[in-house]
Amino acid sequence: MHPSLADTRPSIFWLDQPGASEPAEPLTGSHTADLVIVGSGFTGLWAAIQASEAEPGRHIVVLEAETAAFGASGRNGGFCEASLTHGLGNGLAHWPDELPTLLRMGDENLDGLLDTIDRHAIDCDAERTGAMDVAVEPWQADELRQGAGECDRLGIDADLLDTDEVRSEVHSPIYLAGLWMRSGAAMVDPARLAWGLRDAATSLGVVFHDHSPVRSIRRTDNGVEARTTRGSITADRAIVATNAYRKPLPRIRRHVIPVYDHALMTEPLSDGQWSQVGWGNRQGLSDSANQFHYYRRTADGRILWGGYNVIYHFGGRVGPDVEHHEPTTETLARNFFTTFPQLEGLRFTHRWSGPIAATTRLNCAWGTTHGGRVAWAAGYTGLGVGASRFGAKVALDLVDGGTTERTELEMVRRRPFPFPPEPARWAAVQVTRSAIKRSDRREGRPGIWLRTLDRFGIGLDS
Repeated sequence: MHPSLADTRPSIFWLDQPGASEPAEPLTGSHTADLVIVGSGFTGLWAAIQASEAEPGRHIVVLEAETAAFGASGRNGGFCEASLTHGLGNGLAHWPDELPTLLRMGDENLDGLLDTIDRHAIDCDAERTGAMDVAVEPWQADELRQGAGECDRLGIDADLLDTDEVRSEVHSPIYLAGLWMRSGAAMVDPARLAWGLRDAATSLGVVFHDHSPVRSIRRTDNGVEARTTRGSITADRAIVATNAYRKPLPRIRRHVIPVYDHALMTEPLSDGQWSQVGWGNRQGLSDSANQFHYYRRTADGRILWGGYNVIYHFGGRVGPDVEHHEPTTETLARNFFTTFPQLEGLRFTHRWSGPIAATTRLNCAWGTTHGGRVAWAAGYTGLGVGASRFGAKVALDLVDGGTTERTELEMVRRRPFPFPPEPARWAAVQVTRSAIKRSDRREGRPGIWLRTLDRFGIGLDS
């Protein structure tokens, strides 16, 4: 075991703090509602708030299998980005004609998200810092220069930093260049954001039932019925927002798979240690490899360090028995000290992982079922903290039958290429992971497998 991991607890840092909403009573008996939402992660919470604010008095019930922020919403890095397309490059690859519109919508979405935090006084350490991609290999620096050219063409506020400039910003001896998106991201405490959204929704009249996993949704004469183990709700319409977890709509599973991402949290750094690191602007950081790390400062002076490896378990298994992977944890620790050798001796206090809902085009997908009475949104592939608000709004548009600028987007109308069934699904993910590793070793050259996937608009990421 790496010495930095000696005292590490296998628990989620964000959830290992006071402030969680009190669990609501499980659903029992038969009830009615105007809108039922399945899942109280970010998508479900944003759907509840936006539906309530758009139509005060609408009777909305949220059914949650565990409690708010239990899943990816409480396990992520807290990068709240404006991008709706999983980054500029992915947007250019899939929707070049729509990209100016998607960029505008992404900025509006982030502004609206931060406005909601202010209006409801949600204490989640929200801070608009921007985010910076850093190059640690020459081929990555070349890609950052190309990205800077696209940012300039599209009017995106971004600065390209050379080696001296990026190392002056954050003191790492392996940095070669940086691309700082100054206004397109905020850092948040994701669990406290989710708990705050839950409290805000409750103040608007939304009713929550925790520990109430939905087993089925069926069409009725006047709407739909969602059934749990101990009760049911008949509603005019429903939104399914379970993302990476088992879904009551089997067809979603064709387009979305759960892949596990891992993270570490350091102990608080001393003032002397921070002086060795710099990072005074507190921006979120990611390196530019295919197997990349993401990392950020916390409000109490720690460093969150995650990413690198993507793990898919056969059959899409999720749960405690697959949440810890020692080889990945060891690799993360070693790579941290390669990036910041001046912090040798620092300890990690927490290690955890969580399932990310991934699609083959690396961003959210939507659909409707039950004659349009049910809408779903899932598959943010790691960038759901910000994009989930937009995803929820699209799902509301779809379930309410409205034609909006959002529902007319090709990104919304066309679903991603489906994943094959098992065992081909597991095999395809393993082959792709191996090809990604080879690409990083070969200066970013993709090889025949990744080139073939690119030709069909298929990818795998976290």
